[in-house]
Formats: sequence, C-alpha cells, structure tokens
Amino acid sequence: MELQDPKINGALPAGAVGYRQEREGFLPSHNPAPGRKPAQFMDFEGKTSFGMSVFNLSNAIMGSGILGLAYAMAHTGVLFFLVLLLCIALLSSYSIHLLLTCAGVVGIRAYEQLGQRALGPVGKVVVAAVICLHNVGAMSSYLFIIKSELPLVIGAFLYMDPERSWFLNGNLLIIIVSVLIILPLALMRHLGYLGYTSGLSLTCMLFFLISVIYKKFQLDCPVGRNDTAAESKSPLGLNRSCEAQMFTVDSQMFYSVPIMAFAFVCHPEVLPIYTELCRPSKRRMQAVANVSIGAMFCMYGLTATFGYLTFYSSVKAEMLQMYSQKDLLILCVRLAVLLAVTLTVPVVLFPIRRALQQLLFPSKAFSWPRHVAIALILLVLVNVLVIYVPTIRDIFGVIGSTSAPSLIFILPSVFYLRIVPSEVESLSSWPKIQALCFGVLGILFMAISLGFMFINWATGQSRVSGH
Repeated sequence: MELQDPKINGALPAGAVGYRQEREGFLPSHNPAPGRKPAQFMDFEGKTSFGMSVFNLSNAIMGSGILGLAYAMAHTGVLFFLVLLLCIALLSSYSIHLLLTCAGVVGIRAYEQLGQRALGPVGKVVVAAVICLHNVGAMSSYLFIIKSELPLVIGAFLYMDPERSWFLNGNLLIIIVSVLIILPLALMRHLGYLGYTSGLSLTCMLFFLISVIYKKFQLDCPVGRNDTAAESKSPLGLNRSCEAQMFTVDSQMFYSVPIMAFAFVCHPEVLPIYTELCRPSKRRMQAVANVSIGAMFCMYGLTATFGYLTFYSSVKAEMLQMYSQKDLLILCVRLAVLLAVTLTVPVVLFPIRRALQQLLFPSKAFSWPRHVAIALILLVLVNVLVIYVPTIRDIFGVIGSTSAPSLIFILPSVFYLRIVPSEVESLSSWPKIQALCFGVLGILFMAISLGFMFINWATGQSRVSGH
C-alpha cells in the first residue's frame, strides 16, 4: 500500500517532517531552487524500459535452484509443491513491497545502506554478511553443477567412462576451470560482460525447460508398480512406481521449502534495478517485480512438474543427472548450462568482494594485490566447500534455510519496522503488525528447516534417498 503523508490540523507531526523531506528527496524535485541541482534519488536518470527491467529482475531470480525443484516436488507431492511455490512467490512479492516502501522513505537504493539506516553500522555488517553467505552458496551450487556435469560432457565427447578416468574426476575439473576460466574473469576490475552473461543464463534455462518438457513425452517409464527387477536394470533409474503423488511427507520434505526459497531470492538486485528504471515509481517497480515473479513461478512450476512426471520419486537433487549421457539433446543442454554457470560465477563473486572491501577496507583506495587476494581466497574457499559437500541438495538446503529467509523475510520486515516513522504508522497499525508477523514467519522457517536438516544429518536419514 502507498504511504500517505499524515496531516494533523494541517500540520505534520515532528517525526513525520523528516519522513516527508526524505521521501521528497527520493525522486527529482519539480521545483528546485534557482541555480541548485534538484535533489534526486538516482545518480542518473533511469533509462531502462519496463520490459527490460522485467528481463533483468527475472534473470536475477533465475538460478541453479531450478535444477532442484523436481526433487522438491518428489518429496512434497504435486499439489502441495505448487501451493508452497505459490506461497513463496507471493511472500517474495510482499517482501519487495516492504523494500520499496523503505526506499521511498529514506531515498536509499542499496540493500546494505538500508541495513545501516535501520540498524546503524551493525545493520550494514549483518546485511553484507548475509549477502556474502548467499552468494557463496550460489557460487558453490554453480561449481557443483560443473563438478557433476563437466565429466559427463567430456566423457561423451571422448567416448570414455568418467568414473574410470582420473583426469575426468569432478574435483580436479572444478579446480582447472576455476584457475583457467573463472579466476581471470574474476580479476577484471569492471564487469563489462554482465549483460551478455545474464541473457545467456536465462536463454540456457529456457532451453533446459523446453528440453525437460520434450523428454517427458519421449521417455516412457518402463517400471511396473511391482516390477522392482526392471527398476534395478533401468539405465535412467526411473521411479519404482511411476505414479504421481499429489501430497506426500517424508524425511526429505524439509529440504523442499528451502530449495524453493533459494530459487526466489533476488532482493539485493531490486533497488539497483529500481534505480535504472525509466519513470521510476513504487507502483511501477512493484509491477516489474510482480511480472518477474509470476513468470518465474510459471517456469519453475513447469520445470518441476514435467521433471517429476518423468522420473517421479527417483529424481535427484540435480535433475540433469537423471538423463542418459548419450542423449544428444541433453548433451546440448548440459553444455548450455555449463557455459552459463561458468560465466556466472565471476558475476556472483563481484558483490562479495565489494562487500568485503567496504566492510574491511572502507577508506582504502583500490589495490590490485587486495583485489586479487580476495578473489583467490573466495575461490579456494568455495572449491574446498564443493569438494567436501556430498550433494547439491545440501547446498540448496543450507543456503535456502539461512540467507534466503533472511533476505526475503527477516531483513525487509526489520527495515520496515525501523525505517517507517511511528508518526506515519504506529507499531499497532495493521501494516506494521503484518511486517512483524512476516519477520517472525521467517525466523520460524529458518529454525524449523535447519532443525530438521540437522536431525537428518545426525541420524543418517539424508542418505536414505540415495542422492
């Protein structure tokens, strides 16, 4: 809802005067003083069209999480999954509403700056740490895809079994790719190829969706309901029953919601996209967010549904592993996804390095040794993490249970409660009660998801699924 400037007998309350002044500085002033540049929220006039802004935000939402959605559906059921996915989408849209409202109050365009405005220097540190954690998780998921898919692609071209060739070991290959491709790109001072990478990534995922739908109608499930022998011989490892479940609950279900949350995180990119939007307004940017989230909801729902209906409960957390290594179409999909994720890793590394430099060296001038050292340390850390984490599901689960609820639920609600003046909306007002409940929901989501994952790890149930 749009905030209205409250008036009491024609005058604003003292606390709301600052609110109005800050809000008026959010967009260019129409009546600047003579000889004075108008105060404005943006460093430059936004020139990005509505459609291109939708494209940019959709690409910010889209990521490796799409590969794990069929797995999430297998452990929740078709209807339950789609209901949960819709809830996450709606909550993400409401979260962006809170961010835009806060930005409109204080004229701030960066997530970290909102944290500082709401909670002081500690808030800036917390927000930067959460963003770093999320981006490290995203980098890890991308490198895990390289680790699992690159050996299959090279093995297909060389007609070799990846498991019998030492030089096709996934751990060795991610180190080689990191040194020869990712590191040189990450050492660039400016990320000029970002636009090309973004377009390529979204195109690859659309190609992936089309291929998943096509393969659903091409592959028949050869396993009868009681034919366990056929199941063990199936080269694709198809489902033991080939029967879709509308609702199901098992020990892996608590990985499902974090995977969905991970797939919808785009919040640090919302305000920069808002800055560049042509004719920016809260309502116009909210429309951009709603269209983007709606498009991704449809894409996620289709990918998960057709992936699940192809492999049913046997689907793995990284769905591409379910397809034949000799399938030419899937080989092209693997190449496209590998190219996209390889070029995206340096893009994800840049915000981490910028946040670390602002936190640790805020007053230092640019230094090449420090620039290189941060990139090296981050790549080594992520490579070690990917080598020792057994499945991509654990990466999706942990990041989706920590940074995702923080970015979607907790931080936007805290910003709203702290930034919007009490003279404008009191703590007992319905919007602030909603924001408070939203933050509490995020805390509960984080605690429950992490709790059940730790229980699964402690009891060994995380290996029951065989992934």
